[in-house]
Formats: sequence, structure tokens, C-alpha cells
Amino acid sequence: MSLNNKRVLITAGPTCVAIDSVRVISNIATGQTGILLAKELNQAGAKVTLVLGPAEEHVPKGKISIIRFRFFEELRQAVKKELKQRYYDIIVHSAAVSDFKPKRFIKGKLESEKSRVLELSVLPKIVREIRRAAPSAELVMFKLEPCAVDAELMRRARNALSEAGADLIVANRISPRYRAYILDKHTKYAQANSRQALARGLVRVLRDCKGR
Repeated sequence: MSLNNKRVLITAGPTCVAIDSVRVISNIATGQTGILLAKELNQAGAKVTLVLGPAEEHVPKGKISIIRFRFFEELRQAVKKELKQRYYDIIVHSAAVSDFKPKRFIKGKLESEKSRVLELSVLPKIVREIRRAAPSAELVMFKLEPCAVDAELMRRARNALSEAGADLIVANRISPRYRAYILDKHTKYAQANSRQALARGLVRVLRDCKGR
């Protein structure tokens, strides 16, 4: 399909959850992959909205609509609001979303001299909420397994794909070197050895494989 004038929603970057009034739990994501995808899809003619967490990489002003977030719940609510207000043809959920939050938020600042046991609770899966809110959109999700061998990486990714009800999944790892696969339940569409190659490859898959 042509991507010209297709509405695309992308989530990207790390998320935070608060421990106390000044401390957070986060992750090492940079948002680079989502930003590269936003640029590539914009160049392909799509109308892109990027929901972006803390990231330093430059995004072209005026060409891509940007919604900023920092915390998990800010991302969750921004996505809900966008999907309620607008129809999107394609949704790419590449943000590195927090899986856990502290069971109890501490107002103020924890004393730093004392050891603490931090009890965590599981957060909702935003990708599943996206699927329920936008059942007809082409939904692309991501699965990072930092050190998994290829066969295990793809197996875990396809399990996640089935659980979320997404259409495509990017299975990626970062060690011993970066590698990513674009998959659905049955087919491996592309392999990439850099984030730039992944962004270009995913745009090609979205353009060429509609209706698979």
C-alpha cells in the first residue's frame, strides 16, 4: 500500500515510574529507533504523530507532530487520548515501557542512609490497550531480548505477538551485536543489523505487505 497521507502513531523512548518525590525507575532506551522510524515514514508521505519520552535526538520541527511524556501513566494517557480523538492507519509501539512500579509511592524523599526493600507490582500492557482501542489499525510492537540467540528471540517475540494481538513484531537484541527481525506469526519479512536499516526495512514491509 502507499503510505502517502496515511496516519501513523509512533511511541518511542524510555518511561519512568516514581519511587518517591525525587527518585524514579527507568531504563536505558534512547528513543532513537522510534525517531528514525518517524523520519522514514514522514519521508514516505505519512502523517506522523510521535509520542516521545525523554530523548535528546533531534526531530524535524513542523513535519512530525510530537507529544512528550516522561512517566508511564503520561504515555498511557497520551496514547488513549490520541486513539480516542483520531483514527490511525498504522501504530508503531516502540517505546521501552516500564513493566513494574513500586507498590507504594513514598511522598517526600526516602532517607539515603537506610537499606530498603522495594516491592514491585506489574503494570498494564499498553500494547494490549492499543489493540482494544484501535482494532482495525496495523499494529507493530517491539520485543527486546538483550542477549537471546536468534531462534529463542523469534520464539519469544511470536509468543508476545499472539498475546497482544498485534500484526507485526520487531524482535531485537543488542548483544553481542545489534540485530532485529520483522516478523508476523508465520513469516520473517526482514533482518536488520542496525537501527537505521531496521527503520528502512519496516517502512518497506508496511508499504508492501498490507493484506498479508
